Amino acid sequence: MTQLERLAIADIVKIVPTRHGDDRGYFSEIFRDAWFREHVADVAFVQDNQSLSVEKGTLRGLHFQTAPFTQGKLVHCIRGAIFDVAVDIRKGSPTFGQWAGAELTGGNGVQLWIPAGFAHGFLTLDPATIVQYKVTAPYSAQHDRGLLWNDPEINIAWPVEEGNVVLSQKDRTQPPLAKLLTSFVFSPHMERT
Repeated sequence: MTQLERLAIADIVKIVPTRHGDDRGYFSEIFRDAWFREHVADVAFVQDNQSLSVEKGTLRGLHFQTAPFTQGKLVHCIRGAIFDVAVDIRKGSPTFGQWAGAELTGGNGVQLWIPAGFAHGFLTLDPATIVQYKVTAPYSAQHDRGLLWNDPEINIAWPVEEGNVVLSQKDRTQPPLAKLLTSFVFSPHMERT
């Protein structure tokens, strides 16, 4: 039976699908639409994305998309390991500017649900890490935004020395939370289902 746990920010859900294993390996049902809609969020996924990060210490994020292309993400690590993080960027939220995170590995099968209204990023803990995630809206370059990964106001406890982080130029120059222009507004109906 799939297990789920709401993290420090209740809208962020850690999902652990059951694995049935023997000497050949394992079998796991990693997604079922009806179960997800009933227990996590009543959303439809429209696109699957996959990334390969060659170097340990690669940080991708913190990213989000604006309306009408806001994205919820269901993230899992196929190979290697990541520290996966979501930051609440919903104005008026009691957890605005706070973060929640979990370690996702190819071995543990853990998934993380991150709804719209959160900036998302991950740090690779192993070389040659592959991450796959489902999204609730397609990618739109015009609506793509970000948040500075090491903003001291957010103070994410990334498990790496800052000098050892591999970043894109885009992620080096994202705005801090204090200068973030966001249209996400918290409302109680956005909370857990």
